Amino acid sequence: MTKRDSVFFLSLFLFFFHGANTIIISYMPVYFQHSGMSESKIGSILAIGPLAAILAQPFWGYLSDKFGTIKKVLLVTLVGVAVVSVFLLTNSHYVFILISAAIFYVFMSPTGALGDSLAVKTAASVNKNFGSIRTWGSIGFAVSTLIVGQFFSFFGISTILIPFMFMIVIAFLTAMRVSDVKTRNKPVTVFDAMRIGKNSKFLLFLGTILFLTIPHRANDSFIGLYLTELGGNESQIGLAWFVAVSSEAVIFATSHYWFKRFNEIVFIMIAGVIYAVRWFGLAYIGGPVAVILLQVFHGVTFGVFYVAAFQYVTKLVPEHLQATGHLLFISVFFGLSGILGSLFGGLIFERSSGATLYAVMGCLTLVGCFVLLFYRIVEKRKTKTDESYA
Repeated sequence: MTKRDSVFFLSLFLFFFHGANTIIISYMPVYFQHSGMSESKIGSILAIGPLAAILAQPFWGYLSDKFGTIKKVLLVTLVGVAVVSVFLLTNSHYVFILISAAIFYVFMSPTGALGDSLAVKTAASVNKNFGSIRTWGSIGFAVSTLIVGQFFSFFGISTILIPFMFMIVIAFLTAMRVSDVKTRNKPVTVFDAMRIGKNSKFLLFLGTILFLTIPHRANDSFIGLYLTELGGNESQIGLAWFVAVSSEAVIFATSHYWFKRFNEIVFIMIAGVIYAVRWFGLAYIGGPVAVILLQVFHGVTFGVFYVAAFQYVTKLVPEHLQATGHLLFISVFFGLSGILGSLFGGLIFERSSGATLYAVMGCLTLVGCFVLLFYRIVEKRKTKTDESYA
């Protein structure tokens, strides 16, 4: 298989996997509500996802590094997703659904990160930019938001398993055609993987970005509720997601033009400042239309942040442990931040309002920008010190 063919099938995989993922993120809560489940029970099911990500992703990353393959681990997780989704999306008993959700996210949560890790290595091997490949995931998410929404309007939300299984099966078939990217032949042990936990620079970076990722994940959880609070409807929620992910796709697609102009931390700080503007805008500019328009900033914030942070983690972690490092980064972004953003965001939203939540998110992000600035200054000084001793 040529390198061009491998990139083509990898792009197709990202398109269909993220298309399936949008069904889980955007429509699974609606499906459970349609099934008669209360909001508190729905919330507990969704909270299982970030927790599973924290527990499961380092394990899958370790297996990938241990056996020197991303593709084979990816195929295993996709099979797990397909099998468990049948139990998750066809049952009506809360306890059974809760158990199914926990197992489902053990397979679902690392799949996107493994795909991104494969995209990073494939991009390097063919001299392409990571963002130009990853953008197909965003396009898949956006296209799925519209097409699946129309599908449900005709056939009902109770048919959720059909489009989800369709996309996961195609994602599996395309993943089979992707060329695996071997890591170094250096054998990986549990003790090697544990060394990442002793990488103080890596851990400090993960702690620093929490100031940005917690508000981001809180927005993922509550943007729909906030639109409803402002008088919006389901179609406007779908349109808001479409605008957001479309702008994200543009940023990913053009990343090869802008990415190498500055250091990764500088890009993350730029994203942080725009994040803060976005959250304050959502807090003080009322109305569903304004919220939808502000979703354009999603691409400039998440798109820039994710490309820069993912590449920065690649630099911080030894090559033979990069899948583990990438999955730990994803665990913090979508796992720990998701739990904290959902729990504290829910408390603020319930006891005050959506506007108050977004104002708090803006303040937290500003603090993060200053912490990142301090991190960058320390990083530059250490680099100069190391060079002076070299």
